[in-house]
Amino acid sequence: MDSSNDEALDIIITNVVATFRTRCHLNLRTIALEGTNVIYKPEVGKVLMKLRKPMITASIWSSGKIICTGATSEDEAKLGARRLARCLQKLGFKVRFSAFKVVNVLAVCSMPFAVNLINFTKNNRPIASYEPELHPAATYRIKNLKATIQVFSTGSLTVTGISLLTRLNTHRHIKYLTPFYVQLRRHIGLRD
Repeated sequence: MDSSNDEALDIIITNVVATFRTRCHLNLRTIALEGTNVIYKPEVGKVLMKLRKPMITASIWSSGKIICTGATSEDEAKLGARRLARCLQKLGFKVRFSAFKVVNVLAVCSMPFAVNLINFTKNNRPIASYEPELHPAATYRIKNLKATIQVFSTGSLTVTGISLLTRLNTHRHIKYLTPFYVQLRRHIGLRD
């Protein structure tokens, strides 16, 4: 990559999905009647609970498994999960916070140039696929990093499936894909 293309990429983590267990059975009806910011979904067998700080939404099942979505970092997801466990303790359940795990991370990035998706897919055929009838983005799978990158013709990227240990891990995914972008970059005035 030449120095004219060395621009700082603004990578934004938009969603962190985490799970944890309470190690006790939860009565969903009690949570729905006594809890705050709660939506009871008896047909699905779960309760949705929302927290304001940090801004997360939790899906709670009677088995004690809880999935938290909406956090923007691993620390925020853990803090939200612990606050949720504390809310359940205040409702009278013998909750013990255990088995916390980050399951998925969604990050977005915008490249400073557009991409010709057809050429991009042809040059990276085994790991890239593009079906314009089904989805407007090309899907690029990186097996050794366990990530899926959605590549849009505008130069926007959506990175999913990352186990987030550090934010540098996300930057590594983008840097892995950047050389392909540079060779397939096209001017905005040209058509596919």
